[in-house]
Amino acid sequence: MMASDAPMIEIDAPVKTVVPTKRQMKYVLVTGGVVSGLGKGVTASSIGVVLKACGLRVTSIKIDPYLNTDAGTMSPFEHGEVFVLNDGGEVDLDLGNYERFLDVTLTKENNITTGKIYQSVINKERRGDYLGKTVQVVPHITDAIKNWIESVSTIPVDGKDGPADICVIELGGTVGDIESMPFIEALRQLSFSIGKENFCLVHVSLVPVLGVVGEQKTKPTQHSVRELRALGLTPDLLACRSAEPLKEGTKEKLSQFCHVSVSNILNIHDVPNIWHIPLLLRNQNAHEAILKQMNCLSISNAPDFQSWTKMAESYDNLTSSVKIAMVGKYIGLSDSYLSVVKALLHACVACSLRPSVEWVAASDLEEESARLIPKAHAAAWETIKSCSCILVPGGFGDRGVPGMILAAQYARENNVPYLGICLGMQISVIEFSRFVLEMEGANSEEFDPQTQYPVVIFMPEGSRTHMGSTMRLGSRRTFFQDFNCTTSKLYGNPSFVDERHRHRYEVNPDFAERLESAGLKFVGSDESRKRMEILELQNHPYYIGVQFHPEFKSRPGKPSALFLGLILAATGKLQAHFDNGY
Repeated sequence: MMASDAPMIEIDAPVKTVVPTKRQMKYVLVTGGVVSGLGKGVTASSIGVVLKACGLRVTSIKIDPYLNTDAGTMSPFEHGEVFVLNDGGEVDLDLGNYERFLDVTLTKENNITTGKIYQSVINKERRGDYLGKTVQVVPHITDAIKNWIESVSTIPVDGKDGPADICVIELGGTVGDIESMPFIEALRQLSFSIGKENFCLVHVSLVPVLGVVGEQKTKPTQHSVRELRALGLTPDLLACRSAEPLKEGTKEKLSQFCHVSVSNILNIHDVPNIWHIPLLLRNQNAHEAILKQMNCLSISNAPDFQSWTKMAESYDNLTSSVKIAMVGKYIGLSDSYLSVVKALLHACVACSLRPSVEWVAASDLEEESARLIPKAHAAAWETIKSCSCILVPGGFGDRGVPGMILAAQYARENNVPYLGICLGMQISVIEFSRFVLEMEGANSEEFDPQTQYPVVIFMPEGSRTHMGSTMRLGSRRTFFQDFNCTTSKLYGNPSFVDERHRHRYEVNPDFAERLESAGLKFVGSDESRKRMEILELQNHPYYIGVQFHPEFKSRPGKPSALFLGLILAATGKLQAHFDNGY
């Protein structure tokens, strides 16, 4: 046998399997400087839209440096609305922006708070996980933050398998806040450990204009960047907020003093509507700067903004509007009802209309106000009567409740389209019980624990001692009892719908039969058929109350069915909508 140059192969040698290399997650960090309220959330969402338009999968994380475990117990006046996720997480309203802009479904772990981090570290210390070590901010708190970020960023949120390509992180507050220091340090360590090619920092700052000359001042941004760099983080891009577009001289000055190239200085000036902000970033090639920084150009495509551009421009061209009376108790801060306002916007745009939301303080409608503040009382009722529909959103506490009841009564008696959400549904039950069933003093146990007719009661499983995360929260299933009802038709006649909840009081099932016999039909309930979820008033153009919050799942281009129905009814087009087979 001739000798062979080929190496001999051992029959029993183990076969080596090639394990695919795990791709490193890439992070875009959005920080803010100078002042709060610059729009970091919209900027972060818009960056996500631009990257998604380039064919990349995007997830997002919001870091809130406050000590609360979550946003559930925070006042709407102070912090805006509490946004509810499918898994029951009560989170910052910016996560609502992420879900609407990116069309994703986030988890409560996508909202990191100081309270959550410290609670997790203290729990580990109590278990003895640190083996007797002194537990400190560095490394234990910072390690917990890094581990949380790296773990949560791999959770799929777009309905596909596997982790996303890029995670956009928004750090709440302003650089220099004492509360955010551990997070800044953790993010500095993260950027160092994963390498600059996997980390891009976008710093949002303010460029104000002072004096009659109208000079754009760069000094606030210079100081903000200097403070950020002193903490170990250097911005790769600047996103400068201003009323008017930045002048070239301003950009050059910022570049010189902030060590950021002119091409990486983005200007987010005032626009007709926030849907233009992703387009603004695209026009300034923000995607190229970010992708180049993170070495992602080879795995991305040219941005496809055809549908987004059409949506933004179509709104600008709308000329007709519809007046909607929003009767609530938190009208001093529109962010208190941000998701409701966005859901109205989505529904109106689908009907080729501009929403004209008329804010009505519920307390101004009350009879007591007619005596104390007659001008405000008269103006409130004039507004109600001038609107095409009435919406009563959710809320807690008894302030303004008599005014809401009067608004529901006006809508019922005058055939004005009405949508009651959560508290708004309970209000319509109280109103109907008092003025149709003549149960004088009928009320919710929340407002009058001693009422003779408790038509709304505290949920049996609720906690009366703890407020945080003790409500009925998250996505729950509602089954239709009547498939010919208006609500079922709007949803497309399914047997059930999944919507998000946030409540601790509900309609008393003991009164359901009396209410239905008088014409207030409960057309949707939970699986037990004892928890009333949807009500409709017979022989009314549109009078619907729902215990859930449909606004949380509304999206641009995919409006919530109930909000769409409200606008269609307000404009007299609901029946045509059904006749056309929608």
